[in-house]
Amino acid sequence: MKKIRISAVSYTNTRPFLYGIQNTPLIDKIDLSLDIPADCAQKLIDDKADIGLIPVAAIPDLPEWNIVSDYCIGANGPVNSVFIFSHYPIDDVQTMQFDPQSRTSNNLARVLMKFFWKVDPKPVIDATDYAASTDPNTAFVQIGDRTFGKKSQFEFVYDLAEEWKKFTGLPFVFAAWVANKSIPRDFISEFNISLKYGLDSRSELLRTLPQRGDFDLDDYLMHKLDFDLTEDKKKALYLFLDYIRAL
Repeated sequence: MKKIRISAVSYTNTRPFLYGIQNTPLIDKIDLSLDIPADCAQKLIDDKADIGLIPVAAIPDLPEWNIVSDYCIGANGPVNSVFIFSHYPIDDVQTMQFDPQSRTSNNLARVLMKFFWKVDPKPVIDATDYAASTDPNTAFVQIGDRTFGKKSQFEFVYDLAEEWKKFTGLPFVFAAWVANKSIPRDFISEFNISLKYGLDSRSELLRTLPQRGDFDLDDYLMHKLDFDLTEDKKKALYLFLDYIRAL
């Protein structure tokens, strides 16, 4: 039987899913690659993967797509790993530098700026160092593990999942398990079982991760991230895609 090709994000937020995949019989039925979010999406677009944990903003680029899991990377309030960092209040920011690793977070920042904060800073998409800025009037979007311990370095920190909740009253979905073709139902069932096993094993997983003095991994994986793809999250996903189209 031909193996299902799966592309997953390599960030800490995906470690429970990876733990489940790698510690259940599913691992023998798949070809697994670990990528940054943008590459997960591109592999699905280029048909170099069958299933990808992709940024939801990339979904419209797929000619065919199906959500194939009961789980996602989401949050119902602050997520503590997707931020705008700034030395000034958002109303005073003159330039916004975007993170090349995730279209979803960049688009979420754009949606919030246009429809919630109603600001229009000059965009920068090709900064030499996208993880910092020497211009104090430039704020920047940053996601994932590179944000750990960074909040104390800036006077103004905007958690984008928290701001979306303030704006819409809904949770947010950053990434979903999406297929670019029909996937057998028995595989999807086994896939969900493996992902749930990983989520149920988070306490064991945390014991294997290096602890940090500047970031609470336990709180992050057990409380800040919300992995269930609920009806409210699906509603939020489609609302977000509508907002992207209106940018």
